[in-house]
Parts: sequence; C-alpha cells; structure tokens
Amino acid sequence: MENEKHLFCFGFGYCCDYLGHALMQQGGWRISGTTRDSDKRKDLRARGIQAHLFDNDLPLPDLLYMLRDVTHIIISTPPDDDGDPVFQLHAEEIVHLKNLQWVGYLSTTGAYGDRDGGWVDENSALHPTTKRGSRRLKAEEQWLSLAQNNNLPVNIFRLAGIYGPGRSALDSVRSGIARRINKPGHAFSRIHIDDIVQILRASMDHPKAEEIYNICDDMPAPSHEVIDYACQMLGIKSPPIKDFYEVDMAPITRSFYADNKRVHNDKIKNDLGVRLLYPNYKEGLKACLEAENNSNNPIESMNS
Repeated sequence: MENEKHLFCFGFGYCCDYLGHALMQQGGWRISGTTRDSDKRKDLRARGIQAHLFDNDLPLPDLLYMLRDVTHIIISTPPDDDGDPVFQLHAEEIVHLKNLQWVGYLSTTGAYGDRDGGWVDENSALHPTTKRGSRRLKAEEQWLSLAQNNNLPVNIFRLAGIYGPGRSALDSVRSGIARRINKPGHAFSRIHIDDIVQILRASMDHPKAEEIYNICDDMPAPSHEVIDYACQMLGIKSPPIKDFYEVDMAPITRSFYADNKRVHNDKIKNDLGVRLLYPNYKEGLKACLEAENNSNNPIESMNS
C-alpha cells in the first residue's frame, strides 16, 4: 500500500506486542521488529509480523535495505554499560533512512534517581541511583545527541512500572509469590499497558523531535497497598505486611526500593491530549480482571 506506515520495533516485548496489535487492528500499518529468541521469532511471523534475530553480538544485515520503507521506530532493547545496543550497532544507518518520521526510545523513570518521596517532572535533574537507571540515561543521551546532530525525530518515553493482563499484582497473588513489604513513605508510580499504547500512538500522530515524556498514572502508591487490593479482588487473604528492613530479598528486588519518588504526568495530557484510561491502580486492576474474565487479552488470544 502506497500510504501504508511501517513500524519497526527493536526488542519486540510486551509494549510492542500491544502497540503492534492496536495498529494492525486500526489498519494501514505494517509491523516488524526484532527478538533474541528464535521461538518468539517463529510466533511473531505466524501472526504476520516480520521478525528478525538481533542482539548485542548479532547486528541486522543490510539494515538500510531491510528498513528502507520504515516510517516509525521503537527502541526498547535493554542497554548495557556502553548504552543502547541499537545505537552502538546501527545509529549511523538509521540516520540515513529516508522515510523515517518518528523514533521512540522507551526509557525509565529510574533516570531521575531517588527523591526521598518528592515529585519529579521532565525538567527535573537526572541523578540515577541504580545501574538500570544509569544505563537507560546513557542510552537516552546517545539518542538525543544523535537527534540534535542529525535532525532525527527522536522522542524519549520514561516509563513507570508497567502492568496489564498477565502481568499485574493479580498474577503475583495467584502464583503465591506476592509479598506485602512496607518501606515507610515509599511509593511506586505505575502505568497500564493500554495507556502506554494510547500515549505512544498520540506521539506518533503528532511527532515532535527531541521531546521527553513521563508515562505514569495519577496515583503513586506503596506496593503493599496494591497487593492488598488485588487480594481483595480475588477473595484471597492478604499476606502479612513485613518491614522492608527485616525482609530477606534478592538484590534485584531490593533495588526496586532504592528509588522513592512520585512522577508528574502533566505533559502527556497537555502536549499530547491524553486522557488516561486507568488513572490509578484500582481502575487498572479492575480492567485486568475484566479482560481475563472475558478472554479479552488480544496478545494471549493471538498466541493461543
């Protein structure tokens, strides 16, 4: 199709699954991307998504030809100490793509670091306190530098904790791994997958180069409150609440509590005209449960 748009996703994970499905349902879009897993590549191709293997040591062959008609790119590949692998391996080729209208880099609110419970927005100073946040910040800087020097239409999206059908507190509770841990004064920001999709689509429809957006809901909350609410929804007794400083947990789990901040989301509303579908975790979890009860998870249905 002459006017067909083409989205290429570096790192075809949870967000790209939902975004790709929404765009294919809309029509007028072709979706392709990369994965590190050969089985997932087979599954994606069965769904009409042209998938390619890509990793730090496995660059894409002849990228200029492969992406010659790509209009939109999303990058969600995990960075390492050197930054983003897509930037390292393919930045010089990407700047020469002639049909490119929009590039979205999926980062994290971890780039802000710890604020001892205070609020941050897109203009706040960046002082990451975790390796994960530091790596994402380096990747942000790489892409923004490339945008400034080459007129590349890059947008940065700093995502809070992602949840949705099959990936929420409901699933943690059902699996028996949910714990209610209290670190006094601590709160997490979150975002439902459907809201991520609508925010990305709004930016794609109205591209502005070198913009940065926080993607989170209106209600940062302690994790133990979310687990308790999920238990109430499922009719399961909540696990006992435990003090953070007395709980034995893996380093990766403990690192999620290293940052304590609340994230403003005014920019997505004012600049992109977004009205959140699920402005708090309660509405979001209700939607997750409803989707499960109605078998209304598009990604699960496509994989079944």
